Amino acid sequence: MVTLSRIEAILVHGEAAIPVKIIGESSARAISLRQSSLISVIIFLAAHAVLLIGITTPDKFVFDEVHYVPAARQMLEPVMPQPMLNPMHPPLAKQVIAFSIHVFGDNPLGWRYPGTLFGALAVVAIYLCGLALFRSQAQAVAASLIAFFDQMLFVIARTAMLDIFALSFGLFGIAAFLFGFRQTRPQVCFALAGLAFGLAAACKWSGLFPLATAIVIIAAIRLMQSWRAEFADAQASDWYRPDLWPDFRAHHFVLCFVLAPAVAYLSSFVGLYGFSFADIVEAQRRIFADNTTSALGGHTYMSSWPSWPFLVRPVWFLFDNLGNGTISAVVCLGNPLVLWPALLALVVCARDFIVARRWDAFLVLAFYAGPYLAWALLPRTLGFIYYYLPSAATVSLALVHALRRGRMPAWLLWGFVALAGAGFAAMLPISAAFVGTSMQTFQRLMIFQNWI
Repeated sequence: MVTLSRIEAILVHGEAAIPVKIIGESSARAISLRQSSLISVIIFLAAHAVLLIGITTPDKFVFDEVHYVPAARQMLEPVMPQPMLNPMHPPLAKQVIAFSIHVFGDNPLGWRYPGTLFGALAVVAIYLCGLALFRSQAQAVAASLIAFFDQMLFVIARTAMLDIFALSFGLFGIAAFLFGFRQTRPQVCFALAGLAFGLAAACKWSGLFPLATAIVIIAAIRLMQSWRAEFADAQASDWYRPDLWPDFRAHHFVLCFVLAPAVAYLSSFVGLYGFSFADIVEAQRRIFADNTTSALGGHTYMSSWPSWPFLVRPVWFLFDNLGNGTISAVVCLGNPLVLWPALLALVVCARDFIVARRWDAFLVLAFYAGPYLAWALLPRTLGFIYYYLPSAATVSLALVHALRRGRMPAWLLWGFVALAGAGFAAMLPISAAFVGTSMQTFQRLMIFQNWI
């Protein structure tokens, strides 16, 4: 099992691998910490470099930057002006944008640099999720590439909005949960997951969805254990085992999934309100009221949650006519060559969960469906396709699972990665404002009338 003392020994003495004790398996599997760290750094640097290209174009606000950048500017004032701008969201992501403005200046680089940073971190987090699920460096790297080639992540990471921050923290929380899921003592991993989920919620309340998913998973397993349920032909790959987490007690659950997220979340409000309990409580009431209202007006690009996986209605962040038949456009849509095949991959995961009871398929489905279907439970009527971003990121794991199951050849997975990259490249003219394109290319990329 992974313990703090074991990690410390690796860092101090330079040991190359972490042996992880897996429930139901007689031998330990080793994950090379040194190799994984190096690959993580390479993925981060490469993704960050690509996301930074042309980041200062356009030099004006894009879509919801008009809400979040002024709110971040306000946080740099010696005394917070009233009324507070954008009180309907927690402050952490806006505080990060404010810090960037302080460092880089009140300009497009200052507004958007943090998004590129956290976008690259989100790709690293997907790699770690893949490592936890597949125990394969190649498959984990493939998952991170597929996630990066999803146009939605690329666009959101280059826009000063809150979603990329919540996504990155949420994915790190999911990765920690996946690493802990099959350990006999998951306390450290689960505590790290709880902290990450709390930070995700401190950026945007939708960051609570993966936390809720983790809680439901644990509750379901503990309920089955209390019933003393067993599979007649128990296998090491089962998602449920009666001996799962033998030393994980109720107080561990409270610490990992209640106290740790609460501390991480509430600490973000201290910078605004100090330790004024009444002000912090009032801020929560206001956020709750604003995020559960059904009285919001319509929007040109609004869409409902059932349509998001099918890419029915994108959101246009920018459309500028530059003259001479050239336009600058940014559309938040998603890569059809990734997200449409992913629906079939999810069916494969569902089959493997139901028929083969596979734990990896179960967790992929849970962390896809949890953050997505949560929107169906909210009374909020105003929705946008980028609310699908967390699920759109995790479907990369479903695709890798589907393409590497059984005896499928490795070239099939890497062929799909190449196909996803080709789709990403084809969409660049309507994903990055600095590229520019012609009306002919624009019309060719707009396959359906609903996309315009």
